[in-house]
Amino acid sequence: MERFKSVNIASILGIVGNLFLLIIKSLIGFLLNSHAMIADAFNSAGDIISSVMTFIGNKIASIPSDEDHNLGHGKAEYIYSMLISIAMILMGIFVFKDSFNSIINHSKLSFSIWFVIVCIITIIVKSLLFFYTDKLYKKYNNLLIKANSKDHRNDIFITFCTLISGLLTLYKIYFFDGIVGSFIAIWMIITSVKIFKESYDVLMDKSISEQTKNKVYDIIKSHSEIKKVIHFNSTPVGYKYQISFTIYVDGNLSTFESHEIADNLEKEIAKKLDEIYLTVIHVNPM
Repeated sequence: MERFKSVNIASILGIVGNLFLLIIKSLIGFLLNSHAMIADAFNSAGDIISSVMTFIGNKIASIPSDEDHNLGHGKAEYIYSMLISIAMILMGIFVFKDSFNSIINHSKLSFSIWFVIVCIITIIVKSLLFFYTDKLYKKYNNLLIKANSKDHRNDIFITFCTLISGLLTLYKIYFFDGIVGSFIAIWMIITSVKIFKESYDVLMDKSISEQTKNKVYDIIKSHSEIKKVIHFNSTPVGYKYQISFTIYVDGNLSTFESHEIADNLEKEIAKKLDEIYLTVIHVNPM
């Protein structure tokens, strides 16, 4: 399936790109004693974990339904998104502690032109990864890709702040390095918590959005032969939803005619709403 192949490519590119950035950030960060750069390196390490989790989660989610998993394996996408968020939260806490200690201990960053070069390379690589993954997310509405895309976007801003902290050392302003490191950590934690909540909502079978629900009702209302709708329910199935509801039709219609109405409605919903995986309709006479 094209959706899963595209996500696999994005995750592999993320692994390669972030591994390269991790190596150069770590070297410069430890050589220059830059807590902002070291924090940025840890962020790249977290990005590698995210990309690996994306690859594994997407691989499992792409497995079709079977006898043991009647609705497929789509929720693997959200399980691995949650694992990514937990790993990032723990890493953010570690980075914040290290950066905060650097402020208390008045640690000083040694400036180097390599610091600037690494930041510029990071911004270029992350911009390319962001535009690519953002395009994929808008096309496929994949939470794993959304998590990666947001992470790439955040990294552009974070590295820009890291660059500023390095340039300020030319004016003997050293405390900003620790502040940027702390800011990066807080940003990592906030972003991760949001992804965790989004994954948790799906795994806990959060209902379909009101916007999509209203679209379904608009389609139902276009069928004048349907007199009433009750018992509307929805269940997440991977990145889509299974919905069910009961319709009331004229009691004088034959069983075939009333069920034909339901069948036509199911086909129309499937055709017009890509976010609907399956529609189950029960028919009652009015």
